[in-house]
Amino acid sequence: MIVAGFGFRQSASLASLQSALEGATGAMIAVDALATIGHKAGQLAPLARHLALPLIAVSVESLSDQPVLTRSPASMAAYGAGSVAEAAALAALRPKGRLLAPRALSSDRLASCAIAEGPDE
Repeated sequence: MIVAGFGFRQSASLASLQSALEGATGAMIAVDALATIGHKAGQLAPLARHLALPLIAVSVESLSDQPVLTRSPASMAAYGAGSVAEAAALAALRPKGRLLAPRALSSDRLASCAIAEGPDE
């Protein structure tokens, strides 16, 4: 299973989210689901519907113990994780997910996306 995890600002648009996904996948990786923290799931839902993919809402508490590659001070202060996108992707695949690469930013820098892979179960 391949999950695209997202972190984004309130002002991120659907285009921002699509740009981050394209940056993370290089338009070469097909994802099976999208993930973000629970209170932001509503903002990611339009992209999930557009792509006909399930949306996984993860808890804020599940982010802090994920082995992320990026260390954003703002993300650390707000959520206890260096990257919400990376941590959300990993948390959605608990306990056996692995990041394929560090997060990618949208062209407007309002959204980030990271791709993680885990066993199909």
